Amino acid sequence: MSRVSDAGPDFPAEPGAAASAAAGSRGPSDPQGGATTKASRHGVVFVLVTVFLDMVGYGLIIPVLPALIREVGGLDIGRAAAMAGWMFAAFSVAHFLCAPLAGNLSDRFGRRPLLLLAIFGLGVDFLISAWAPTLFWLFVGRILTGVCGASWVIANAYIADVTAPEERARAFGLMGAAFGLGFVIGPGIGGLLGEFGPRVPFLAAAAISLLNFGYGWFVLRESLAPEKRRPFEWRRANPFGAFRVFRSYPGVLPMCLVLGLFFFSSSVYQAVWTFWGIAKFGWSEGMVGLTLTVFGLVMAGFQGGLTGLFTRRLGEHRTILVGLVCAIVAAFGYGFAGGVVMVFALMVVHGPEGFVHPLLSAAMTRRVPEDAQGELQGGISAIMSVAMLAGTLAFSQTFDFFWNTARGQPSPDVAYWLAGACLSATLLLYLRLARRDGGSGK
Repeated sequence: MSRVSDAGPDFPAEPGAAASAAAGSRGPSDPQGGATTKASRHGVVFVLVTVFLDMVGYGLIIPVLPALIREVGGLDIGRAAAMAGWMFAAFSVAHFLCAPLAGNLSDRFGRRPLLLLAIFGLGVDFLISAWAPTLFWLFVGRILTGVCGASWVIANAYIADVTAPEERARAFGLMGAAFGLGFVIGPGIGGLLGEFGPRVPFLAAAAISLLNFGYGWFVLRESLAPEKRRPFEWRRANPFGAFRVFRSYPGVLPMCLVLGLFFFSSSVYQAVWTFWGIAKFGWSEGMVGLTLTVFGLVMAGFQGGLTGLFTRRLGEHRTILVGLVCAIVAAFGYGFAGGVVMVFALMVVHGPEGFVHPLLSAAMTRRVPEDAQGELQGGISAIMSVAMLAGTLAFSQTFDFFWNTARGQPSPDVAYWLAGACLSATLLLYLRLARRDGGSGK
């Protein structure tokens, strides 16, 4: 929940960065590749619509997942949160392993078949979850979501195929906008549909994905000409290879530790937000969706509209400090919040946290050469995936442990206090590195 443009709850985070960089040297495909100028335009529109609808589909299910887990498994809210953490782990592992595999398969067989297969698979996954009779089938659905979430990699590569180099920044900017807009709209709709039952949003998400598959079947042309394809190599599909960049360049690894600890800490929101709201305030699915929508709008406003302003006025270093301090205040504040008015007020305080990731990433880009920027972004994406996987598991299990009445007075807030402590450690580590590098005031 801490970054609209990265990893919202249960969603992949920047999985296409490495793939888009790898595809960046290609220009628009020629007619032999099956993509005319008109077809390319249709392809770009389809990819943007796909990103938007995928995020709407993902967002639809967030407000109702706790109710569905409790219904299927017969669990209390604490155990349901712990189970959701393990489901996110299954999703994350599947996505981490399959994203580079999907990108490399698309380099061998073309973008169209892999992208359509991923979209169709996502629709099937939502149907499995909607009809799941047991927790086992919900886990199956989460794993399939992780596998099919690799469509981001292929979508980014498709955009790189069909746009000229000077147009790619704008195209990828539109991709980010589609991502953010879909995630803002999805939870609100999901919360409303959830009033009719926890399975209804899953059916709606399945319908969206399958209709999008039908649309793509007729309008999507192949973007990668046969002569530009390369043989598939397992070595290049190794997901752990992305971590090599952090050993290769001086000063990158310490910043990686800061970024990893930040991702770990901020994953508390995707781990427990929905369960915390239900346990502490008795939120309905509609209220959960409303809070996620409002927060998405606040974060988009800070990330998209105020990052540049703050950076120009304060410099990167002080803006990062503002973001980290606000993140700490918000995390502890949610734990002490006594009502929904205070929660919404804290969302505004929380907004500057959105400065941290892009500015830390920008600082890291200055530590590697220009020809390694794609490798760096792939490494950052890998760090994000692993850190948020660990954080989601840690905070969901913490929520369960301290909510379980058998262990004394139940509290839904301890996970936020733990996250606040971890964010404080992040701030101290960053200050130490900044002093060592002479970065204060920059």
